[in-house]
Amino acid sequence: MAVVEYRNIKKDFGSVTVIPDASLYIPDGSFTVFVGPSGCGKSTLLRLTAGLEDATDGKIFIDDRDVTEERPTERGIAMVFQSYALYPHMDVGENIGFALKMAKVPKAEIKAKVEAAADVLQLTPLLRRKPAELSGGQRQRVAIGRAIVRQPKVFLFDEPLSNLDAALRTQMRVELAQLHKRLGATMIYVTHDQVEAMTLADQIVVLNKGLIEQVGAPIDLYNEPQTLFVAGFIGSPKMNFFTGPLAIAAGAHTLGVRPEHLEVDRKRGLLSGSVQFSERLGSDTFLHVAVDDIGIIIARAVGDAVYASGETVWLSYAPEMVHRFDKAGKRL
Repeated sequence: MAVVEYRNIKKDFGSVTVIPDASLYIPDGSFTVFVGPSGCGKSTLLRLTAGLEDATDGKIFIDDRDVTEERPTERGIAMVFQSYALYPHMDVGENIGFALKMAKVPKAEIKAKVEAAADVLQLTPLLRRKPAELSGGQRQRVAIGRAIVRQPKVFLFDEPLSNLDAALRTQMRVELAQLHKRLGATMIYVTHDQVEAMTLADQIVVLNKGLIEQVGAPIDLYNEPQTLFVAGFIGSPKMNFFTGPLAIAAGAHTLGVRPEHLEVDRKRGLLSGSVQFSERLGSDTFLHVAVDDIGIIIARAVGDAVYASGETVWLSYAPEMVHRFDKAGKRL
């Protein structure tokens, strides 16, 4: 386990600045998730941590040791990539233990570490299978096992679930959370999927164009987003935003209300509009409502609700459930 700290990290690719100035503290044993849209700098920051990219300026510390100039093998990290990158001619056990074999670790020690990692990841019955005989989720667990046996100070995950189908992604999220609890290790995880971030993280770091917009616990980012960008990125479906008279009446430039905080009624409310589309998901129904002078508002109704296309509905919200932002997009 280890503390990771970034001090005024900057990264340029030629004349393009990808990370202008990032300072961040990652606590010992935490599960920290870097999240943001494509091109926001999250993978670049992870690769800087791993030593796969050189920082243009600034320092990176692992356990108070400056690792900025150290090679990846010297940093005490292990990285799990989006691609499993397993050796097809080796079985599961050989894949997991390959790095130890290359480091000339004694065979008995390799065997013990491989068996221990396989036990943690529920891979013991699969140790003699080749990668082609495994599911996507099993292959990803093998890649994680390869990292575990190295006993790193810090685990780095670069969008490890993006190649899996929806059901497997859900399963693997649970398994990763349980793995973190068992190992108690410092983990840094990169994803563009805010659902993954919300369900896995102790600490979320939201990045936008290389800048850190906000750092905090998932529920804090959900309840008190500090910028319009964070408010729109965290939460699914995304927050509704209003400008004009509604916002001015609330003393703001922009007003934000989450779909789940809107009340839908057929008779009365604050705003009326026409149902354009209804997403019936079983547990929830999300209505896309066209409101004059505002546009499309998404509201959550009860799961078994039925609304016809073109039907008029009324929307209301409690004042304490709104988020107010100034002209610069900062929370009021």
